[in-house]
Amino acid sequence: MKQLHFPFSLSFLLLILLLQCSKTLVHAQAPAPAPAGPTNVTKILEKAGGFTTLIHLLQTTQVDAQLNSLLNDSSQDLTLLAPTDAAFSTLKSGTLNSLTDEQKTALILFHVLPAFHPLTQFQTLSNPVRTQAGDNSYYQFPLNVTTTGNSVNISTGINNASVGGTVYTDNQLAVYQVDHVLLPMNIFGPHPPPPPPAPPKPKKKSAAAPLAALPVGSSDAVGGAITALGVAILVAFMGPFVWLDSEVK
Repeated sequence: MKQLHFPFSLSFLLLILLLQCSKTLVHAQAPAPAPAGPTNVTKILEKAGGFTTLIHLLQTTQVDAQLNSLLNDSSQDLTLLAPTDAAFSTLKSGTLNSLTDEQKTALILFHVLPAFHPLTQFQTLSNPVRTQAGDNSYYQFPLNVTTTGNSVNISTGINNASVGGTVYTDNQLAVYQVDHVLLPMNIFGPHPPPPPPAPPKPKKKSAAAPLAALPVGSSDAVGGAITALGVAILVAFMGPFVWLDSEVK
């Protein structure tokens, strides 16, 4: 049997064509990497599981849209202290239903810190810690953080909570699990004492009423009456003396 011999150049050309085809097939089969989507707080909590009540509150108050906008549109760093469903179950029955929509919004924002805080940096926070709820004075929304070893404890002035672990972190958003719902003073605390009443303002002295204008010609009549009255008084006073003088003579 005769063997077929291919010229070297033709063999080399076929080899190059085979390699090129295989490279083209490999590139066609490999999927392109999907672009990273925008950060979505509720999707992060849904994936983690155990945050049904918190997700419901985030959606009904529209705080989730607010947080997502801060993260994706303004590149704001945030830390979310996320109470679990078990944490919400420790609240007294009807607590959430008794709140107004405004109070529910403030309650959720009270669990959001306007900065990214790794667990190792909680010990460097200055108390009271400011939250997205706003004013951190005593009767408003104070939040105090203390650390002991690796444990992080949070106090609101009403109750305490502990950080149970990291749910999510990407160097812009940190989500930590907490075992109690953080209850702010502004909603659940005693109302501040009313300010003392202001001292009464001194009454202004009323100006003397002006004398009524006399009719034209009345000044002469008044002057004559005064003169007649003076003469009458003088006569009454001098009368006895005149009588005694006539008797002496």
